[in-house]
Amino acid sequence: MSDLYNMPQLQELAHAYGIETAYYDITQRRQEASPESLLLVLRALGASVETFGDVSAALIERRQTVWRRCLEPVVVVWDGDPAEVELRLLVDQAVGSAMCHMELENGEARGWACDISGLPTTQTVEVEGERYVAKKLPIPGRLPWGYHRLIVESSGRLSETMIICAPVKAYPSPESSVSRVWGVFLPLYALHSRHSWGSGDFSDLEDLITWVNGQGGSVVATLPFLASFLDEPFDPSPYAPVSRLFWNEFYIDVTKVTELKNCAAARAMLESGEVKEEVEKLQSLPLVDYRHQMALKRRLLEELAKCFFTKPADHLAAFRHFMETNHRVEDYARFRATCERRSVPWPEWPQRLCAGILKEGDYSEDTKRYHAYVQWVAHQQLKNLSEKAREKGSGLYLDFPLGVNPDGYDMWREHSLFTMGVSVGAPPDTLFSGGQDWGFTPLHPEKIRDQEHRYFIACLNHQLEYASILRIDHVMGLHRLFWIPEGMEPSKGVYVRYAADELYAILSLESHRHKCLLVGENLGTVPPYVNEAMTRHNIQCMYVTQYEITPDSNGALREIPTNAVASLNTHDMPPFSAFWHGLDIEDRLAMKILDATGARVERGSRQNLKQALVNFLQRNGWLKGNSWDTHSVLKACLAFLASSHARVLLVNLEDLWLETEPQNIPGVQEERPNWRRKARYSLEVFSQMPGVLDAIEEINRISKQGKGF
Repeated sequence: MSDLYNMPQLQELAHAYGIETAYYDITQRRQEASPESLLLVLRALGASVETFGDVSAALIERRQTVWRRCLEPVVVVWDGDPAEVELRLLVDQAVGSAMCHMELENGEARGWACDISGLPTTQTVEVEGERYVAKKLPIPGRLPWGYHRLIVESSGRLSETMIICAPVKAYPSPESSVSRVWGVFLPLYALHSRHSWGSGDFSDLEDLITWVNGQGGSVVATLPFLASFLDEPFDPSPYAPVSRLFWNEFYIDVTKVTELKNCAAARAMLESGEVKEEVEKLQSLPLVDYRHQMALKRRLLEELAKCFFTKPADHLAAFRHFMETNHRVEDYARFRATCERRSVPWPEWPQRLCAGILKEGDYSEDTKRYHAYVQWVAHQQLKNLSEKAREKGSGLYLDFPLGVNPDGYDMWREHSLFTMGVSVGAPPDTLFSGGQDWGFTPLHPEKIRDQEHRYFIACLNHQLEYASILRIDHVMGLHRLFWIPEGMEPSKGVYVRYAADELYAILSLESHRHKCLLVGENLGTVPPYVNEAMTRHNIQCMYVTQYEITPDSNGALREIPTNAVASLNTHDMPPFSAFWHGLDIEDRLAMKILDATGARVERGSRQNLKQALVNFLQRNGWLKGNSWDTHSVLKACLAFLASSHARVLLVNLEDLWLETEPQNIPGVQEERPNWRRKARYSLEVFSQMPGVLDAIEEINRISKQGKGF
């Protein structure tokens, strides 16, 4: 790249594409984006810039593109506000009348004419000798909630936009009376019982919900269980799914599949000594063996699929209805079948296949049927589970991941929506001095608007159909994401903005339609405007005790806000006992993430935090006496959380038996068994442990009565 560039013009072009040319790091120091990073991200976004010398022409082109677009592709109208859109026109065309046609989501049609010259002018600009004017077009009448289409015809030109009319605040409405609730957290892969095959399944999840409900709780939270690659390629991470539109058949309970009772071959296989021996081996392992377990389940599921598709046509009616109402399933099944036939990631496929065109012969029909069938079965088991939970006043707390696997279905089918040449990550902070590269490709902020956010809406509804509470991973991503140009260090990344209002409007609208509470993961370095937007739109925040502790003995923990999901930790943090004993510090030292000096500093800091926390808990009556033992401090912290005004209290089940091994260590892959560690105790065992039951009983009592230990 040339060293000759006009920095003001480069920054102006970056801003025109939604790129932030500077940000404030964790120490509140301003970090300026490098010219090289800006140029590469601009190129990824579609700007015509091969060199710095192209910036001036690209800036003119950008201005023309913006002003030649009569209507934005998406417009938000908040319920109760005047409905209006901005028209951009050449000055000499801003005369005469325009015909407006409104198609409401419910099928209603509205039409009216307006005098363009009489509309209020909000802006006039000149771009390369052409003068444009922006006019404010009011929309008569009140719009119902929903997705509506406006078509404007003027000067022989048709322009259209999608209007999202949504409540300002997500579910529940401010006037609704929604009680505070508590629940438990455990990854589904870690949950296991004497019935499951070495890892949790949907039946285990249902049993856990029933048990928690019996203890007075209302919520069971877990990590994403979306479709994954569990053979070749292999990536079991819940946050790198093959798709955000489909479930992981790994969690199907084969013994509860409807077809089993009428499928002799599958029953014989299930009852065979070979399968029983394999199941026992899987159950005995301390870590989840995804490959082996999925291979075993698949053998059974393939037999069940054969039986299913050989039944009379009337038996398939419900399945056909499912396929018709979930039209992407067949396409997904073809993709997975093609993946298995070709045995290489889709970017290495022939051009026609890469372009999304699959034909008979590109895949095995039986394999395609298998993948469609297991989505049907997963849907049935999840639907049954969620309906039973809601009947009892309980619900699922699901997790909406930020990204997808680059070799997965979503990247293949929605390829045009993703931005090649960059990846998403995070800037340097105290834990990751060089920053982080999370390895997945970001959605293009303009192309998703051009597509009217259909992909985002579909992914969201896939979760909301079953969830009572949905956590939005990295909620700051609604506003901006940290893009890292290919080949550059994470520290060289830049922030790129998204249409936050539009995404909040979709979240708010869909949360009301599904009666689902939304939670934003807002931990770490988050600009104030993100938290302000969450409050404005009734997105619950997260209060995590281990993040919140300060060395101030008088106020080691701040008051928990009412719009919070409170917990001691998250899946990315050490369990409470490990934190209390500093085992996470020693582990990072052993992995050379910390050096000896850094470890010594952290030990001292941790001791100060522990002292401040103990003083705080003692002063406020949660911790009696001078005991610093782990169990006493844990109970006191849980009492503090349970007595707060937090909307939801989540208890990490593993903390209750003082687990010391983490489920995930961020930034570490092969060194530690991330996403594979089973809970130390089975569901049958921990649900009867006196220590667990006593803690749960006290949490329930405090939550409902406001009394301490």
